[in-house]
Amino acid sequence: QIQLVESGGGLVQAGGSLGLSCAASGRTFSSVAMGWFRQAPGKEREFVAAITWIGGSTKYADSVKGRFTISRDSAKNTVYLQMNTLKPEDTAIYYCAAARQYRHTYYYLQEMYDYWGQGTQVTVSS
Repeated sequence: QIQLVESGGGLVQAGGSLGLSCAASGRTFSSVAMGWFRQAPGKEREFVAAITWIGGSTKYADSVKGRFTISRDSAKNTVYLQMNTLKPEDTAIYYCAAARQYRHTYYYLQEMYDYWGQGTQVTVSS
């Protein structure tokens, strides 16, 4: 099993920045890719970004492209999400996820991911 713990959420003004971390533990060798998803109140959970452990190939949702950056530190089994130029629309609970298999076609689908963290709240005020 893989355990995921997110941290770094908080309150920030529009236009500001915030960095999130996702620490993985357990059988981390079984994970090939990591993703970030978010869910706003009354909304469906949506894809934000993904990265592969080997090669560091990245994918981003159009809504965050150019503003958010996903990265990983393999030695620390940690994935990061740097969020810049934050907007009120970015307000949501952000979840970290791990996938045992990576499919280029399915990187944005939550069904591709097998393990999930508890989430961390990000609130952007206007």
